[in-house]
Amino acid sequence: MRKFLLTLFLISTIVNAFAQSSTIKISKAVLQDKIKGGWAGQTIGVTFGGPYEFHFDGTFIGDYQKLMWHDGLIKDNMLNNAGLYDDLYMDLTFVDVFEKYGLDAPVDSFANAFAHAGYMLWHANQAGRYNILHGIKAPMSGYWKNNPHADCIDYQIESDFSGLMSPAMPNTAATIGDKIGHIMNYGDGWYGGVFVGAMYTQTFVSSDINFIINEALKMIPQQSEFYQCIHDVIEWHKQYPDDWKQTWFAIQKKWANDVGCPEGVFEPFDIDAKVNAAYVVTGLLYGNKDFTKTLEITARCGQDADCNPSTVGGILGALLGYDKIPAYWKQGLKESEDIDFKYTTMSLNDVYAISFKHALQIIQRNGGSVNDNDVIIKTQKPTTVKFEKSFDGLYPVAKIPVQWNDEKNNISFNYEGTGFVLRGESADWESNTDFVFHTELYVDGKLIEKPELPANYTTRRYELCWNYDLPKGNHTVQLKILNASDKYSINNVEAIYYTNKPVDGMKENEADAKK
Repeated sequence: MRKFLLTLFLISTIVNAFAQSSTIKISKAVLQDKIKGGWAGQTIGVTFGGPYEFHFDGTFIGDYQKLMWHDGLIKDNMLNNAGLYDDLYMDLTFVDVFEKYGLDAPVDSFANAFAHAGYMLWHANQAGRYNILHGIKAPMSGYWKNNPHADCIDYQIESDFSGLMSPAMPNTAATIGDKIGHIMNYGDGWYGGVFVGAMYTQTFVSSDINFIINEALKMIPQQSEFYQCIHDVIEWHKQYPDDWKQTWFAIQKKWANDVGCPEGVFEPFDIDAKVNAAYVVTGLLYGNKDFTKTLEITARCGQDADCNPSTVGGILGALLGYDKIPAYWKQGLKESEDIDFKYTTMSLNDVYAISFKHALQIIQRNGGSVNDNDVIIKTQKPTTVKFEKSFDGLYPVAKIPVQWNDEKNNISFNYEGTGFVLRGESADWESNTDFVFHTELYVDGKLIEKPELPANYTTRRYELCWNYDLPKGNHTVQLKILNASDKYSINNVEAIYYTNKPVDGMKENEADAKK
């Protein structure tokens, strides 16, 4: 008996030691092919989904609607529809910083590179850019009290680079993401990037989609809504293995209630990271490594219907490798690979080579080795990242229009609750002006902020102002414009306000009816 137990102990010790220090060997050619496939797959996916981006909010694209794909589509979009590739040019911005300043480049290098770039940005990226330009550095630039879009999809759609440069090393990808992802996101918004980056790393270890997803999910704290949402999708796939639409309906029923992004509160629009990541996982599970089926299902889930196919296209491209991406999907790709993405000096051919170079550096830095023809990678077991939660204790009550007073120099509204967000559009999209509205924000008669509201679309503040830290009660909010303009204006103003307990809309309606 003792001999048997000793044998078990020795076996267990050997297995545990192997698990802690296992390595994989992969040829340089295969490594490069997989990295190349990841970048090509992203480009194919975002181009494919582009025409449907946020045209199907709160609904899916019906089977009868044919989704377009043809030769020349990639090149045409790269030349004439540059804004489509926001997830790619953000990726490339970070890759370029690593190339210029090395693997230990400080976070400010990444933050300043995208904050001062000439490309258009939205949601958490734009809010993070504004914060950086106004002295709020990372990670506070992505923190939810400074960024109403902290849970939006932004880092999720631009984290691909972290996984491709960290093959089989999910913890390394997460460390990169901790630095860069917090420039614009926090909580579930950051977890989206950690999760996607980790899925990429696992494509160098396994070709099993279920394994890739489940290993990546180990990176995410179980108490987070992001984890719970993705775990639900995995379980719903087991329950409805042949019907992705049943899983889609289950996602909508349980998770499609955005409380953070002001554009999505009380609207079918949903750019929340966990919901769109749920569509990514839906496409991967039901697509079962079929490139066409995976892209189709993911796009048909709706909402961010270009970025989500970009994510699955990149993951599948890395899993299959560039050479095994079906020829149908590589139509026009060769003709596009030397075109620099607009606002950058980098093409696909450039990033194929640079990303491969960075991967070799990361492999060596983390205990692996690089030989003439092969690399030895010291693999990493996923380690759960720290727990973060955005918009904790905030529950939306209402969205109300806000009227101008005093010849458009003054906005004011009253509400009962805790936090608020004042939405509005200060940007003039027809000009490249330097004009900035200078304002003062008063809450309950006290000056609490002097927001600067640029009329330039690249430097605009995504929301006019907000405050999530007010005590529950009746509040008066007033925004005064100090330098009114005859040429520029602030339009489409509305307020969202919150309270500190969940609101049951049906009960509220019943109470109003009784009154």
